[in-house]
Amino acid sequence: METDRDLLPEGLEDRLPPAAAAAAQVTRAVLDVLGLHGYDRVQPPMIEFERSLASRMAGIRARKMFRFVDPASLRTLALRSDMTPQLGRIASTSLAGTARPLRLCYAGPVVTIKGDGLDPTRERLQLGAELIGNDNLAAASEIVAVAIEALSAAGAKDLTVDFTMPDLVDLLSANALPLDGDKCEPVRRELDAKDAGGLVAAGGDAYLPLLSAIGPFYAAIEKLAAFDASGALASRIAALRVIAARLGGKARLTLDPSERHGFEYQSWFGFTIYADGLPGLLGRGGSYTINSNSAARADEPAIGFSLYPDALIDALAASEPARDALFLPLGHDTDHAARLRAIGWRTVAALGDGCDAKALGCTHRLEDGEAVKL
Repeated sequence: METDRDLLPEGLEDRLPPAAAAAAQVTRAVLDVLGLHGYDRVQPPMIEFERSLASRMAGIRARKMFRFVDPASLRTLALRSDMTPQLGRIASTSLAGTARPLRLCYAGPVVTIKGDGLDPTRERLQLGAELIGNDNLAAASEIVAVAIEALSAAGAKDLTVDFTMPDLVDLLSANALPLDGDKCEPVRRELDAKDAGGLVAAGGDAYLPLLSAIGPFYAAIEKLAAFDASGALASRIAALRVIAARLGGKARLTLDPSERHGFEYQSWFGFTIYADGLPGLLGRGGSYTINSNSAARADEPAIGFSLYPDALIDALAASEPARDALFLPLGHDTDHAARLRAIGWRTVAALGDGCDAKALGCTHRLEDGEAVKL
């Protein structure tokens, strides 16, 4: 006998009341902020051809995606694990002729084959914005500031922004601190792991000072500047200082210049957003290149962010006080009930003699045209 027909697969779950309402509230708050800053919403499909999703940006890993054969085209399809490549496709095709910089935003679920680290979650809500056609200092400053504003509007408190330089090893190894080609990846890996011994064993002795240029932003950026005797990082350091100054104390700032985890396709600039009291990260962003996949059109610079607000949604749902609800008995005046809803009452109408107001979660009952507390 089948006993598990109603179980959900590992890493997937229903979002029940009041979490579903909190998710809608967070999504609406974020998209409202993005809209006010000129970002237009798009809604790409959940499923695309695998080749399109995997080729739009360098570093996209198709093995993270659920893949299957389309019975109509007999081509391989994939469930999206990240919406950013989809916006890259839209920008390079349907909106290729639209004036740049192009500001787009989105909201929807993404699915991966397995969770991240100790987190088994395989489906997450992803909200975000992409500024396409420019990845300069002004664009970077706007993107970080808008991400912070959007999360704050959604209810996140005490935010921290951690800056990084995803292509740091590539930049330094090209000239200032040369590495043999086969040593670049091990050095990146050990810097990511913050393993001094492993870094030395990988041939990255000269990169050891980077492990101390980590922490509160202003102290760490000074250490990074002192390390950069060749000046190879001078423009990046100056840019980060400007971005930090423009945030004006809206979030705590930290620096981890060699952090690579989660920055598979970002280039000169990246950042991660955290909030006190919430597990994991709330968002991640940075600069990247959109592959045009066309000889007739050049690749395009872009910068953006993705928010993953599930932890925020759970926290808001847990702290949200129960809403008042007005029980409408059989035979109530429907016009009067409509007027009550217009001024903010949530009503629950009886559908039969057996309806119990308290059991249905009501806090008040309509009697003689008045809301009477139960």
